[in-house]
Amino acid sequence: MTAARFDVDPWAISISGVTPDRLAHEESVFGLSNGHLGWRGNLDEGDPRGVAGSYLNGVFEEHPMPYAEDGYGYPDVGQSVINVQNGQIIRLLVDDESFDTETGALTSHDRRLDMRAGTLHRSFDWTSPAGRRVRVESTRIVSLRHRALAAIRYRVEAVDHATDITLISELLANEPLPIQHDDPRVQELLTEPLEAVEADVAGTRATLVHRTRRSGLTVGVAMDHDIIESQPSVATEAEDDLARTTIRVRLDPGERLEIVKYVGHDFESALTAATVRDRAEVAVARARADGWDRLLADQRDVLDDYWRCADVEVEGEPRLQQAVRFALFQVFQAAARAELRSVPGKGLTGSGYEGHTFWDFEAFVLPVLTATAPDAAQQALRWRHSTLHHARDRAKELHLDGAAFAWRTIDGRESSGYWPASTAAFHINADIAAAVLHYVRASGDHGFERDYGLEILAETARLWLSLGRLDAEGVFHIDGVTGPDEYSAVANDNVFTNLMAQLNLRGAAAAARRHPQKRHELGIRAAEAEEWDAAASAMHIPFDEVRGVHPQSAGYTDLERWDFESTGPDQYLLHDHFPYFDLYRKQVLKQADLVLALHFAHEAFTPEQKARAFAYYEALTVRDSSLSASAQAVIAAEVGHLDLAYDYLAEIATIDLDDVHGNTEEGLHIAALAGVWTAIVAGFGGMRETADGFRFAPRLPHPITRLAFGVRIHGETLRVEISPTETTYRYSGSAPLTVRHFEEEIVVGDEDVIATTPPLADPGPRPRQPRHREPRPADEAFG
Repeated sequence: MTAARFDVDPWAISISGVTPDRLAHEESVFGLSNGHLGWRGNLDEGDPRGVAGSYLNGVFEEHPMPYAEDGYGYPDVGQSVINVQNGQIIRLLVDDESFDTETGALTSHDRRLDMRAGTLHRSFDWTSPAGRRVRVESTRIVSLRHRALAAIRYRVEAVDHATDITLISELLANEPLPIQHDDPRVQELLTEPLEAVEADVAGTRATLVHRTRRSGLTVGVAMDHDIIESQPSVATEAEDDLARTTIRVRLDPGERLEIVKYVGHDFESALTAATVRDRAEVAVARARADGWDRLLADQRDVLDDYWRCADVEVEGEPRLQQAVRFALFQVFQAAARAELRSVPGKGLTGSGYEGHTFWDFEAFVLPVLTATAPDAAQQALRWRHSTLHHARDRAKELHLDGAAFAWRTIDGRESSGYWPASTAAFHINADIAAAVLHYVRASGDHGFERDYGLEILAETARLWLSLGRLDAEGVFHIDGVTGPDEYSAVANDNVFTNLMAQLNLRGAAAAARRHPQKRHELGIRAAEAEEWDAAASAMHIPFDEVRGVHPQSAGYTDLERWDFESTGPDQYLLHDHFPYFDLYRKQVLKQADLVLALHFAHEAFTPEQKARAFAYYEALTVRDSSLSASAQAVIAAEVGHLDLAYDYLAEIATIDLDDVHGNTEEGLHIAALAGVWTAIVAGFGGMRETADGFRFAPRLPHPITRLAFGVRIHGETLRVEISPTETTYRYSGSAPLTVRHFEEEIVVGDEDVIATTPPLADPGPRPRQPRHREPRPADEAFG
């Protein structure tokens, strides 16, 4: 599915009608979350639906990890996200006939995700098979102010006849997820993961408390209701897996029944069921005391504060403007109230990747949060810090020093069973360290660096010293690792890994010197910091003198190139049609690897090296991963291929709205959506963080006539506004900020500083991609 389906609106995503076989895609797009609690955009009445989804960040079930053959260091236990008790459902009966999109007459049905209000609004006009017509409006929120709370306002109006209306508001447990597993033990655990502990009723409030069978998490969900301007009959009941409040009333034409449903959520491993129940119920009671209007106002206040800095204004293509704001909205939703929890690869919009978080959070999402919502970035990094004990245990298991963070996880323990693409991908540790360094430099939060960051930096630096080796000439090598590209594995001296490890080592040494007291508390010896610096200085960065490019790993450019001409369009994704051993021994890339190094370690390359490397690896990269296009967009823009960068931006900007990869039903691609911001700000804005501060080299592709964005630096906002010929800078801080505009140093305060854009040198011919793997053209994506 690649055609545009949603109405174009700069601040909303809207669609009319109901197409059952597309609901799963739409449910991901219309999902609401706050980083702690997520509701997919299921219809309020529960049916029809694509995939049910009610998630709490950190609620998962454990299951055995079956292997065809055991091996030392393989994780024993896997983790999978589960549905918690679902409080979204409000079933509608009209004269005892259930609302059904397939029966009667549905004359209108509209849904609208409002990215300024943080609401999902729905309205429809339905006539039952018996001829009773009703108008229904609902609005739901997942509160960005109240971490544990979601709420729905549901209104029903009788139109032509006096009509009996019944609303059945439910809590429903053990709704299945679409996770199929070959091992029946695993499937059984994931089919009904919740065991009933308690069901409680008091007036219109009901609470269900359950416990996961193996992971030992106690989950409580409570609901209560305000019933407005009506005199219905109301009854509430609860049993193990179902609680319901039934509301009945007879409406004359023009009369309306309105309810507000408040749903509170809590979970914990160490607390008693009674405590979890009480906390869920308190969340509901507080929300009822505030009332619906206060909840809506709070939601708008939080988002107004976010958009003041985060908004990116793009003039020239209306659909791109919509897509950029959608991407930023979803990135914020994924992390705003995560608070010492991970941010899964799909956020809380679906069960894809089994709810795991990966390296792409720190590499792709955290830079966006650091620039737009630094409090959320800090909380996410503190979550990584809270998992250090698991990372240390994993390093010991691998006979290494320091800490080895999990490749894929929910609670910090390794949950990947394929070691060449997980255990061997040690770069995740440097990616996390780089996120710490970037956050501290951008925010100026040296208290975080002292209390949390230094320990992460030191333990990952220790890992690199024990993983690498010095050769006879004193050169430091890191052998047998896997870089970002998943079509290459277990190679020596991967350039991305070595450069990121180098940044990690130097950053750890510098931080240790900045905080001598904390260094002493953590047992970091002065000589240890010197060893980190020495290893960084001795790091081997391979270079192919014959071809004039950096090989992805040592010897990579000598491998046989993949036969792209003989590979048909129906043979992509390659890993679905070819064995990994064949992919591993050829020059073919699933995703940007060396090109990612050009961005993340940009000071390690000359402009000429970047241009040559970009052209070389463009011809090898098939983009079978959603993580690739943003890095390619950034470097394409830097080396002057602005139209190519714009095509890559178009591809990632529409990846979920148009379901470009055909798998958005599993949840949104949060890292790719973060890449939309990166492609714009680092690509067309040319923003780079350097040892001397921030640098910008703005250039616009022809279709964009104006671009403006904000970046949080030291707690204040730098606003950048770009036209084809000049750039305006303004900074809200009390002290001026020094930045570079191309090669010019400028000092920015609260008055506009305008700098001109130098001419663009001819970048040469547009680099070519493998056959059938060109980026989605912008005129197709936005046409």
